[in-house]
Amino acid sequence: MDFGCLGLGEPAVDLLPAWYVLPDTARDVFRDVLGVDDATWARGRGWALSIALMELRHYRETNPVMATIARHVLGELTV
Repeated sequence: MDFGCLGLGEPAVDLLPAWYVLPDTARDVFRDVLGVDDATWARGRGWALSIALMELRHYRETNPVMATIARHVLGELTV
């Protein structure tokens, strides 16, 4: 099965930069500007979690840069 397009059209996927790119201090502004409701925000966190876990598992031994990014995102999700 190919799940590559699983998130197509899901607005929560567009929230990934909140944990991948933005510092914790900017997340509330990002969310407010976009007008994101609680359910969409929670799904966005879930997407970030699932992707970071897959990246960490896949890149842990082969790509230290990607593994470091995944660890960073997992840390950001706990803030």
